[in-house]
Amino acid sequence: MKKIVTLALASVLSIAMLTGCATKENGNTTTNATEGTNAESPTQSSEDEASSTTTTETTVTDTSVNGGIDTGDTVTVPADVKKAVVMDYGILDTIQALGIDVEVAIPSGETPSFLSDFSDATAIGSIKEPDLEAIFDFEPDVIFISGRQESFYDQLSEIAPTIYVSLDSAKYMEDFKYNTNIVASIFNKETEANEAIKAIEAKVEAAKAVTAKTDDKALIILTNDGSMSAYGAGSRFGIIHDLLGVKAADDSIEVSTHGQEVSYEYISQVNPDILFVVDRTVIAGGTNLATTTLDNELVNETNAATNNKIISLDPDLWYLSGGGLTSVSEMIDEVVAAIR
Repeated sequence: MKKIVTLALASVLSIAMLTGCATKENGNTTTNATEGTNAESPTQSSEDEASSTTTTETTVTDTSVNGGIDTGDTVTVPADVKKAVVMDYGILDTIQALGIDVEVAIPSGETPSFLSDFSDATAIGSIKEPDLEAIFDFEPDVIFISGRQESFYDQLSEIAPTIYVSLDSAKYMEDFKYNTNIVASIFNKETEANEAIKAIEAKVEAAKAVTAKTDDKALIILTNDGSMSAYGAGSRFGIIHDLLGVKAADDSIEVSTHGQEVSYEYISQVNPDILFVVDRTVIAGGTNLATTTLDNELVNETNAATNNKIISLDPDLWYLSGGGLTSVSEMIDEVVAAIR
């Protein structure tokens, strides 16, 4: 049995159960609805013959061009996936949350603590430098990648069906649900995924009700061994503003992957009521943790410091594994706890 995951531009997410096999004509994918027949050797056992049934295909149509990669190809994934290379921790999170039984290979180092059950998984390079030989030797049935591995897409696609997942801050929930449904469709966990998504949607609405009741304005800072960058609406951490409705202390922050470099004077001038802090040093290493970096007179005079509202966000969730069922749920919890 095979599952077809079609990553193409369309307006809706559709799942169709068909009988037959898919072929490509002039670059387009067509589906032939025919009954399966046993075309194997006549010496095949009667048991094998009995197990030959119609081929079921699942077609999932993307709602966007993920990560700027638009191959126009149809990604065909076996229905009985036994091995998966997972380069995106949000997807690994979702695999764990849905209780999926599959052997995985993951990047070495930096694994989020809440995904420690995968600590003994096969290592296939670092999160930014996949080991192509190790991945080939692992013989995966499917490979999941995201932005950090984008440049390896073509090479990985030669090894196994490769699915690129992304989270566009402008449509975070849409992409989050799409990525979750991709995993669910491959591993036959649609019911569990739908229930989990509904629970998170309810959390979002509850969070909005909380944030709507306060005029407190927040600033999001990422610290990295002494340096500081600010993130606002539309950024990688922008769901705090865009999705959950927390008001921004600065509406003019430049949207950038690495944030807008800022100083103590900037934080003092903006004077946020809440200062959300993601400490990259905890993940990447260094000598100056956020507590040291932000122990500054100008920062200590802000409303956030005075009101004990300098909030440390879990970097395992926010920096490493955003977009997973557990991470998104706990990210919402952290923001709501800071507002109350």
